Amino acid sequence: MKLLFISPRFSGGIGGHASMLAEKLIEYGFDVKKMEVPHIPVKNLKNPSFAVLSSLKSIMDTESYDIVHGFNIPSAYAMKYTKAKKKVLSVHGVFSEHIGILHSKLISSIAENAESKALTWPDKLTTDSKATQSLYKQKFNIDFEYLPSPLDTKKFSNIPNVEKNSNQIAYVGRASYEKGIDIMKNAEDKINGNVIYCTDKSWEEAMTIMKSSSILVVPSRMDSFPTTVKEAFFLNVPVIGTNIGGIPELIIDNETGILIPPDNPEKLAQAVNELLSDKQKAQKLAANGNIFVKNNMTWDVILPKYIEFYENLLNN
Repeated sequence: MKLLFISPRFSGGIGGHASMLAEKLIEYGFDVKKMEVPHIPVKNLKNPSFAVLSSLKSIMDTESYDIVHGFNIPSAYAMKYTKAKKKVLSVHGVFSEHIGILHSKLISSIAENAESKALTWPDKLTTDSKATQSLYKQKFNIDFEYLPSPLDTKKFSNIPNVEKNSNQIAYVGRASYEKGIDIMKNAEDKINGNVIYCTDKSWEEAMTIMKSSSILVVPSRMDSFPTTVKEAFFLNVPVIGTNIGGIPELIIDNETGILIPPDNPEKLAQAVNELLSDKQKAQKLAANGNIFVKNNMTWDVILPKYIEFYENLLNN
């Protein structure tokens, strides 16, 4: 089977997932090509420039594919113009709502109009979050297939054994508004511990710090199905995260982690301090999270679902 993957980047959250999926499918025997296109690295121009440049590349591409798979709404335009028997678009969170948080209402309105059109172009729509699936059903009455993004557990073999720091709290992610780093910083002086920010470190450095931490905090204002939560689960680190997006699909409150309201530094600090003082609860949450990710979120579990999805799509 010959596939083309289109994504604004092949690193980080959705891009990293697309890259790893391509790698796993190639190992399985599929022929997978990744379209990489430069775009203007300026706020308000990244997505439009990628949409235009990737569309031009698709129009000029003489190859034909069995399936073209676009990852996120800006990839839909290139997907539309690609010569393929079947077309798939994956979204991770409601695009126009994310734009509304990050930009103006005008830009959000333009994004929603583009989004409503783009969602009609593919043969199949997928998302890695049941929350996103439900929101799009409410917003546009469109059905999405649920295909979660798994964790590549093999790469953790390079993370060294480290001693736990009993009062260390980790923040792992971009230093951005949507990830809530300002909320973390506003809560910091109320926390009975030391917060380590992993915003510009290598993946190996960030995972080593996370592994040595007592808690990972995910204070996001918007998120779909965050990889950092799955990584913490695998490393036996308890997680405190906001009750938004797909986070509650991973963090079952007081079972696999602690859920807190978004935009609330006081509640965040309170939750951290309570968990720091209750080692038994922290150990229970970490153990439950570890079992959850190993049973549900590995490539061994998820890859067969993707293979079945592509084969059924092409044959029907």
